[in-house]
Amino acid sequence: MAESDGVFRALLRSWRHQRGMSQLDLGITAEVSARHISFLETGRSKPSVEMVLLLAEVLDVPLRDRNEMLRAAGFAAYYDELDVSELLNGPIGLAVDSILEHNEPFPLMVFDRSYDVIKANRSATQLFGLVGLDLSGGANLLRLAFDPALREFIDEWEALAGTLLRRAQREAMHRPNDEKLADLVAELIAAPDVPDDWRQPDLTEASGPVVPLRFRLGDVRLALLGMVTSFSAPSNVTLDELQIESWIPMDEQTREWFEELGTSSAQPATP
Repeated sequence: MAESDGVFRALLRSWRHQRGMSQLDLGITAEVSARHISFLETGRSKPSVEMVLLLAEVLDVPLRDRNEMLRAAGFAAYYDELDVSELLNGPIGLAVDSILEHNEPFPLMVFDRSYDVIKANRSATQLFGLVGLDLSGGANLLRLAFDPALREFIDEWEALAGTLLRRAQREAMHRPNDEKLADLVAELIAAPDVPDDWRQPDLTEASGPVVPLRFRLGDVRLALLGMVTSFSAPSNVTLDELQIESWIPMDEQTREWFEELGTSSAQPATP
């Protein structure tokens, strides 16, 4: 138990520092005394389950890491950690399938915390297929954005790739224990032709709710807005980490092109 107590104390201090909060800040926000926070971090007091959950909520700790804090404090995990296939084999799966179908004939993809594609609708599969990319078999949305096979079809690639990379960098900072995401960000930063100023997160740039996407397929120009949404008040780790990206036409030409794509077979595109 002493070893677990030490891990919990380290985790609490680490998350508090990550969020830039003093013991007084955390105490005021959680409505407990700074003295009690100090005692928890030095081991003079032991937390209850309720206190661990309260502090984790105030510190905006991801659900996966909240379970880790609970285990470190000697308690059982509170949030289920389901396999994604198990999660989608039930009501959540029905809801996701409905969202995928409802967004037709425009692209929509479901991905996890590391940007690995879990599901995609027909429109998204067709669009990526046109440029020779397969969304099945563990495709990763961030890697696809940096893939030379797609890059040549993207107008203003640097603006789009820079925005996506900075979003991933901020997410990695918010989830400092997510080694898979950190490795992905490091991989993309090392990609050819990545500007030097992308190597450090730009915290001054606001993260907007939508990202402009402009593609060229032969003589066709497509203009879309990419919007990422997540499930509110998730009850388990897997759902907390699930995200949905929908692409919305910005003009009538793009809308008509996707409507036609939905009623015709895909043909190879030329850059």
